[in-house]
Amino acid sequence: MQMVSIEYILECMNDEKNYLGDLWQTCLNNKKRFKKSKLKEILKKMELLGHIKKHGYKDDAYYVKHYHYSFEEHIGFINNNIFTYESKINSAIKNLENKKIFLDISKDLSAYKFSKYTKSDYESLLISMTSMFELASSILWTKENSEDKELKKEITKCFKQINEFMDEINRRLLEGRKTQERIVLQREFTGKIPKAGYLKI
Repeated sequence: MQMVSIEYILECMNDEKNYLGDLWQTCLNNKKRFKKSKLKEILKKMELLGHIKKHGYKDDAYYVKHYHYSFEEHIGFINNNIFTYESKINSAIKNLENKKIFLDISKDLSAYKFSKYTKSDYESLLISMTSMFELASSILWTKENSEDKELKKEITKCFKQINEFMDEINRRLLEGRKTQERIVLQREFTGKIPKAGYLKI
């Protein structure tokens, strides 16, 4: 997985309509164009985090920079995302606690086999955790770039809530597991955490 800057994607966009084809030409990845499928994935994540808004369908679709109209709307949007991801993570973790996730782990810890009873829940957990980590990254970016003191204060509370929740999930998942399994799980989770202001693609 690689990291993509939220700020860079926004800088690639003008203040009006941004079509996928135009963004594909202007947004470069280490001086090379993104694959269109990868760029679509980035734009989808940017929309889920509230940075942009998609309008229209298929070839007529375009994106605009989306800014929340009020303090209440912005905080409500973030809290709604937190609730959504918490619910998905809790649902997955409930089915993974006290169960063996991996049937076999190689001696060098580089390969493993899933239990067929936990694979789908584990994959769902990773997807939801990645979304939560990216939300935290987005919050830090907003805090860094906003001049609204009240907004900064409230999103700091949101960030703290995410941290406390993820620490508890980590504790619940690792509790009672053998060393090999703990190492693999921690490595997987750490690999999903982006730098502040970045997305994992």
